[in-house]
Amino acid sequence: MAIRLIYQLACQLFGWLVLLARSSAAKDVEILTLRHQLAVAQRIQPRPRFSWSDRAVMAALLRMVNKKQRARLALLVTPRSVLRWHARLVARKWTYPHRRPGRPPKPEALRHLVLRLARENPGWGYRRIHGELLGLGRKVGASTVWEVLKKAGIAPSPQRADRSWTAFLKAQASAIVATDLFHIDTVLLRRWFVLFFIDHGARRVHIAGITRHPTGPWITRQARNYLMDLGDRAESVKFLIRDRGAYFTDSFDAAFQAAGVRVTPTLPAVPRMNAITERWIGSRRREVTDRILLTGERHLRLALDEYTEHYNSHRPHRSLGQRAPGRLTESEPTTATGKTRISRRDRLSGLIHEYSQVA
Repeated sequence: MAIRLIYQLACQLFGWLVLLARSSAAKDVEILTLRHQLAVAQRIQPRPRFSWSDRAVMAALLRMVNKKQRARLALLVTPRSVLRWHARLVARKWTYPHRRPGRPPKPEALRHLVLRLARENPGWGYRRIHGELLGLGRKVGASTVWEVLKKAGIAPSPQRADRSWTAFLKAQASAIVATDLFHIDTVLLRRWFVLFFIDHGARRVHIAGITRHPTGPWITRQARNYLMDLGDRAESVKFLIRDRGAYFTDSFDAAFQAAGVRVTPTLPAVPRMNAITERWIGSRRREVTDRILLTGERHLRLALDEYTEHYNSHRPHRSLGQRAPGRLTESEPTTATGKTRISRRDRLSGLIHEYSQVA
């Protein structure tokens, strides 16, 4: 044991003598190299990783260390590592962007326009869409339209028209109008009756009148006023759905039949045959009339007019793609960002809130 200790002390002494013989510059380079390695190893990561600046520093320092000293250093990198760094640097500098052979890709705006025309017009083939694009000033070939439709999974031929029940019923909904009567009790326990019409296609609601005593002549008069308010749009209405209440008299049916509208009464005790009107009555109760105390006819008319305006112009509908009936022809709103300001409009003294983007 004593001999081994003497041997270790002698080796350490000779090492110190060798260090004294070396120049201070060589010692400084070795110290800098080891310090930089220690800084890389102390980073909080699963394993030490060299960044591009670390590689540059290590390559420069190792170039200043001679071969014998480099062999004695405990380095985290090997000559193969340095060569691999250099090879990556050369490849990054002299590698040119790869270009696919063939024609350049189609503009994204053109592709969206072709798919929009195809989805909005199920009966159009690729030739018909090509003609429409030419009329819009888009100089493209028919084969380009065919390729865009094929890649999107849409058959280019007109036989791709949707013949599902959903598409069929949506096409008929624009010609259907429904009507119903509901009652509301005020604070003084007076009952008022409200007659309204609703368009199945656009979900637009029209409050026809309010009365305490719904009689046949009164309802017939409100029906004629509604047809006059429709104007030219009355020609598109082909069916009217109503219940079998005694107040819907023959004169009421005759007013619509004279305008070419077929009146369809619902079956007894089957409210689902007039489900859209029942759903609107439920929405009106939950959102307005069950949350405020109505004092009379004027207060009731104000609340219903305000809610009907909100329902027609702002309230989103799932059947309309989360759009309001009055916004079906408007363009989609701009995509909001983190800096987009949102304004709030209160209706019925803050009972209903409407939100919109600030221009």
